[in-house]
Amino acid sequence: QVQLMESGGGLVQPGGSLTLSCVGSGTIITRRTLGWYRQAPGNQRELVATITSDGTTNYADSVKGRFTISRESAKNTVYLQMSSLKPEDTAVYSCNIQRFGLNYWGKGTLVTVSS
Repeated sequence: QVQLMESGGGLVQPGGSLTLSCVGSGTIITRRTLGWYRQAPGNQRELVATITSDGTTNYADSVKGRFTISRESAKNTVYLQMSSLKPEDTAVYSCNIQRFGLNYWGKGTLVTVSS
């Protein structure tokens, strides 16, 4: 059974940093394209960053230069390093993979950027 579990969220002041983790089980997530998404209250879910099986990364314009997606194969984990955080980055962050036509999501981790 494929499962994704996010962690690392919390309360941070504007300008601060956080690193989120997405740990996979039941499949090797570092061999697949993985996306980090976020959903703020009242907003639609948006794609924040992706990393493909060959390591190619892409970012939403709103986070370019501030967020970095990376992976650690030995831990079957994908990270999202977030810096220079802004109040508008406040959201529930979730990771996603697709496997054999099915979408798999974690439950998400809440990031709150506030002074």
